[in-house]
Amino acid sequence: MRHLIPSYIRIPVMFFAIAGLVEYFVDSGDQPAFIEQPIILLFLLLVLLVLIAIEGIVNSLDNILYQSLDEKEKRRYIASQTKAPKFTKVKALYSKLVGKHKPIEEEGEIILDHNYDGIRELDNNLPPWWVYSFYISIIAAVIYMVRYHVFNADNQIVEYEMEYAQANKDIEEYKKTAKGLVDFNTVELLTETADLKAGQKIFETNCVACHMVDGGGGIGPNLTDEHWILGGGIKNVFKTVSEGGRSGKGMIAWKQSLKPLEMAQVASYVLQFQGTTPTNPKDAEGDIWVAESTEE
Repeated sequence: MRHLIPSYIRIPVMFFAIAGLVEYFVDSGDQPAFIEQPIILLFLLLVLLVLIAIEGIVNSLDNILYQSLDEKEKRRYIASQTKAPKFTKVKALYSKLVGKHKPIEEEGEIILDHNYDGIRELDNNLPPWWVYSFYISIIAAVIYMVRYHVFNADNQIVEYEMEYAQANKDIEEYKKTAKGLVDFNTVELLTETADLKAGQKIFETNCVACHMVDGGGGIGPNLTDEHWILGGGIKNVFKTVSEGGRSGKGMIAWKQSLKPLEMAQVASYVLQFQGTTPTNPKDAEGDIWVAESTEE
């Protein structure tokens, strides 16, 4: 398979496959990961160099294997290599990165005098890919030093704190408009027909036994007058629906049965009774409640 697919095709395919996986797993927003996070670009360059190095090692092993073949096997091996497609420019670039090495039979010319228990050292040149990676590491170190120690750019801790603060701000903004996440502090009066109809359905299912279908009151207080036991307005009514009435008596807490949006809908519907005339109104209870300027 290696002979059918040349190394100058295998390496780019593997590189872009790894780059695609990095892009998939790294949350980089709208921009590519290597632009949003320069460290990823350095990582991808190192991956490319490692792939080239591995290919060089494999080629060296192939060369050793080739030298061990007899003439007939060598001819067969060469014939199999010639079947691979030719990409002259790409192959030339690859050869330049891998560099040239002395064949095994000529290694005697570059053996140094160093001898460690019979282990000899060759004076082979470093492969260009290794030299380039060394230069890249120096450039990356200089850029890092200048950016973070000279110009004092935001480091990872500062960036994390900024993103965390922004995330909390975004969550709070989302809560203001997300009906399903409303609470006592963020609830607002709902006026859309769909919300009021949903509130009416909830009221007629759960509340008419105590407040009557027209809000005139029975076991529960009258909802049509200006008197409120626990305060009027959307926030107080929502809280009363959620937490229940007075301790030991009054309405139960509905927060276990109704969702925040449903409580906002039924609270908004209840406020529609204000100023209406029920069939058999119950006497007023509580105090007259006057809305503050910020209260719906």
